[in-house]
Amino acid sequence: MLKEKTQTRPAFHGSDIEKIEQYYGIPKETIIKFGANVNPLGLSAPVRQALAEHLDIITSYPDRDYKSLRQVIASYCGTDLNHVVTGNGSTELISLLISQRHAKHALVIGPTYSEYERELSLTGGRISHYNLEERQDFCFHLDDLKSSLADDVDFLILCNPNNPTSSALTREELDALVRFCGKRRIFVMIDETYVEFAPSVEAITAVPLTAYYENLMVLRGVSKFFAAPGLRLGYGITSNREFLDNLKRHQNPWSLNSIGAYAGELLLQDTDYITRTRELILSERQKCLTALKDFRYVKVYPAYGNFILLKILKEGLTSFDVFEHAVRQGMMIRDCSSFAELKGEFIRFCIMKPEDNDRLLRCLGELLA
Repeated sequence: MLKEKTQTRPAFHGSDIEKIEQYYGIPKETIIKFGANVNPLGLSAPVRQALAEHLDIITSYPDRDYKSLRQVIASYCGTDLNHVVTGNGSTELISLLISQRHAKHALVIGPTYSEYERELSLTGGRISHYNLEERQDFCFHLDDLKSSLADDVDFLILCNPNNPTSSALTREELDALVRFCGKRRIFVMIDETYVEFAPSVEAITAVPLTAYYENLMVLRGVSKFFAAPGLRLGYGITSNREFLDNLKRHQNPWSLNSIGAYAGELLLQDTDYITRTRELILSERQKCLTALKDFRYVKVYPAYGNFILLKILKEGLTSFDVFEHAVRQGMMIRDCSSFAELKGEFIRFCIMKPEDNDRLLRCLGELLA
C-alpha cells in the first residue's frame, strides 16, 4: 500500500533505494533505479564468473603497489603507469587529494556532487562556487569562468561531464583552462566519473593533458560505467610526481582489497562489455532526447553523461510531484531539489534498457507531454 504525501517532503538521493522502499512500502527489488546513474547492463558476466571461480584470492594480500592493475589502467586510459594511483573508490582519492592540497581558497563548479564541498569543509579553507547558468543551458563558458577565478584561488574542482547537468567541456577548452590555471598556480581536479558514457570520450577527456600539466589530476572509477559501485575501485592520473608520492605516503596501505584489484583488471579489459555499453547508452540517450523534445512542459538540455536533466515548465507541477508519479509506477528518478544551486523545478534520470526507457517516457508524458 503506497503512502500518501505528507506535508514534509522527504529528500532522496540516487542510491537511497532502501529509504524509498521504507517510505513508500514498495519492494526495492521491483523499483527501476533511474536515479543511480549506473550501467543498466549490470556486472559483466565473464567478470562475475571469474570472481566466483577465484574467491580464494582473498586469502592473500594484494600487491601493495597494485602494479598489474595500474598497468591495465594505464593501457585503458592511454597514459603512463607511473602517473596512475588507485584507491578505495574515487571518494577516497577525492578526500586524499583535497586534504593534501590543503587549499586556502577552492572554487567548485556547480551545481554538482556534494562530496567535493564536504571534503573541502574539513580542511578549513575558503570555498567559493561558480554556477553554470540555466539560461545558457548549463554550458561552460570558458572566458567567464577564467574571469571568475579570484586572485587567491589555488584549487579548482569540476566534474566533466557534470552531474547533474550532463554538460561538458571539450578537451581543447580543458587544455586552455588548465594552462591558464597553471600560470596562476591553481591546481585542477577533474572528476571523469561519467566520461566513458560521452558520445566521444576522446573529445572531452583530460587524461592526455596530464602528461603536459603538473597542476592537474583526473579521477575516475568503475562504479557507474562498469556497474560496480560496491567494488570501491577508483583511480587517479597525474604527472605531478611530488604530489603523487606525498599522496601515497598518506594513503592507508592496501586500501583496495584483493577482489577489487583482481576485478578491476578484468573489467577494464572486457572490450565486448565496453562496446555493448556504449552502443546501448548512445542509441537510447538519443532516442530519449528526441522523444522529450516533443513534450510541451519540459526543457531538455544537451547530455554528455548517461543521464538527462529536465526542467519542468508546467505551472504548479513540482519536481517532487513528478518524482512521486514515477515512484508510484515503480520507477525512481532524481528529484533535483536537493542540489542547492539548481534553482527551479528539475528532474534527472539515467539511461536504462530500451523497454524501461519507453516505460519512463510514457510515465513522464502523462504529466509533461
